[in-house]
Amino acid sequence: MQQESIFITEGDEQLHLRHIWQREGGVPIFMLHGLIENGFIFYTEKGKGLACYLAEQGFDVYVADLRGRGKSKPAISANSVFGQFEAITRDIPLFLKKIQQLNPQKIHLIAHSWGGVLMSSFLARYPQWLDKVHSKTCFASKRVVTANTFEAYFKMAFMWRYIAPIVAKKNGYFDAKKYRFGSDSETKQSLKESIAWVIPGNKWHDLVDGFNYHTAAQNVTWPPTWHLTGVSDYALGHQQDVKLFIDECNNHNAKFTVLSKKAGDKVNYDHINILTHPQAVNDHFPKLALWLKEFR
Repeated sequence: MQQESIFITEGDEQLHLRHIWQREGGVPIFMLHGLIENGFIFYTEKGKGLACYLAEQGFDVYVADLRGRGKSKPAISANSVFGQFEAITRDIPLFLKKIQQLNPQKIHLIAHSWGGVLMSSFLARYPQWLDKVHSKTCFASKRVVTANTFEAYFKMAFMWRYIAPIVAKKNGYFDAKKYRFGSDSETKQSLKESIAWVIPGNKWHDLVDGFNYHTAAQNVTWPPTWHLTGVSDYALGHQQDVKLFIDECNNHNAKFTVLSKKAGDKVNYDHINILTHPQAVNDHFPKLALWLKEFR
């Protein structure tokens, strides 16, 4: 297996794209992380994770670090003024254009958590990309959180909607890693935009230019889509909220799977270990690889 870092210059920013492959000519896969995360949710430099597994299966894998996260430069700071608008309208298109230059085949899209919202927003806004897409896979992706659990209250109502804005106002950004709440940072703007979207009842509209993603999504002919979540994901990707997101996208042909021991898996997966647990390579990773190969 081989890995390399590709950097895409965007003004004063350098967007990082991790390229992972084992043999030339594989079908490309683009992977996108969620909030307070970076691309390492999908891979390690020692060859573990979903990205590395799929590279071993013959795919040509590319893992994004949205601007300011992971190995993208510079890291998010008090001077960072971008948000999810830039992720949807600049970062994702730049990543996909670079991949298309390197490997002009149709592509598979894979996202985790809020990355699935950003990816779906991108496709709703730029439907011309749909002809270039084989499939879309979302792990624990939801737009609103309606789950009535203690974990959902603590992580979303208390930490994300109350504590995080206070910290961001004080420091100029939210360093989630410092506060052991995530793996990376978020800007004040990203925090503002995501909070506006995640509250039940709020519209799926862009806070910057007013674009109506909900209306646009109703007119999208979605590529074959698979939503997976874990039975022990009680807050950030609760199964009822994943279903709500599927309905909101008007993607009624999407597959939906809850990973659990009851369903035959070895683990009752949660929001993070759905991608990082050692048993994932025996449970859902092989099933996903087989499904993706159907579209070659």
